[in-house]
Amino acid sequence: MEKKRKGPEPVKPVSHNGVRYEAVHWGKARGLEQNGGYIAAYDDNSGQELWLLKVYDVPYDDDMEDDKQDVFITDMRLGWFRKQRLSVKNERNQKYYVDLTDKSVSPA
Repeated sequence: MEKKRKGPEPVKPVSHNGVRYEAVHWGKARGLEQNGGYIAAYDDNSGQELWLLKVYDVPYDDDMEDDKQDVFITDMRLGWFRKQRLSVKNERNQKYYVDLTDKSVSPA
């Protein structure tokens, strides 16, 4: 019997201009198509979710267990010079930039 993969480590949220950005690890529990790869924005005052964004795709192979294929976000940081850009890194050491003004995503 194979061991189940342990869950992801918590990722420190990032706050900027009254909005808190968090990694969403368990997307499938929310009815989304994958675990990992999503961020959510919340109003700092009310806690209300403002939007949800898929940063990257997690391709699943039907011949393997899904939990071994999940790719979780490991780090998020606000840009030093471009404060409207969030840097997102995942377990595969892939890095993406999220423009917080238009929610566009680009690989680093």
